[in-house]
Amino acid sequence: MVESRINNHAAFIWSVADLLRGDYKQSEYGKVILPLTVLRRLDCVLEPTKQAVLARAAKLRGQVDNVEPVLCAVAGQRFYNTSPLDFPRLLDDPALRAYIAGFSSGAREVLDKFDFDTQITRLARADLLYLVLSRFAEIDLHPDAVSNIEMGYLYEELVRRFSEPLERDRRRALHPPRGHPAHGEPAVRHRRRRLDRRRRHEDPLRPGLRHRGDAVGGRRPPAHPQPERPPRGVRPGDSTTRPTPSAVPT
Repeated sequence: MVESRINNHAAFIWSVADLLRGDYKQSEYGKVILPLTVLRRLDCVLEPTKQAVLARAAKLRGQVDNVEPVLCAVAGQRFYNTSPLDFPRLLDDPALRAYIAGFSSGAREVLDKFDFDTQITRLARADLLYLVLSRFAEIDLHPDAVSNIEMGYLYEELVRRFSEPLERDRRRALHPPRGHPAHGEPAVRHRRRRLDRRRRHEDPLRPGLRHRGDAVGGRRPPAHPQPERPPRGVRPGDSTTRPTPSAVPT
């Protein structure tokens, strides 16, 4: 039952990533989905005490320097948010940066690690910010619906799904497939070097015949043809052939 509920939430959140297709690579989906999942969870956790925190923050404004302990006690959590916005109201006023700035310092530190401000600008330029926020506003991540343990499993499942494209891209970068541009240039250069070496070792008198091969007997032929030696017993320049001493009958 729990596993089924986690998978259903993970599948729904994963479906939100379809909105990013075309403007984001698949390996970049996690830069948007993971921080928004955390934001939606924080928003659902603070929902029951939201108005009480806003009322106490208004009374303490200008009277107490450090309001964080008081507001955390009112929220019943180790964090709070003093912005009047929440996810449903963000659809009418998409001031997402102002909403994030309303969180307490500890919660902002967690959110800053995602570098989500860069993605807010990118989503706004692609006209995707409202669409993505509206889909996340439909997800109920309240502790009554998703316990802390289930939320941990849900987040791990999302991290696993978004890490698979990153791992696949890393393997492709280390071992590009045959025919990939990363393979092409070295392969072409290697073939050219082999062809150049073969041309240098070819016999200029007999094209296509290498210095080392069948017709040469494994020996490299001389660079210039040598004159034939005269037979034994015949000196160079003789017009007639005289028999060798061994051939004279006794």
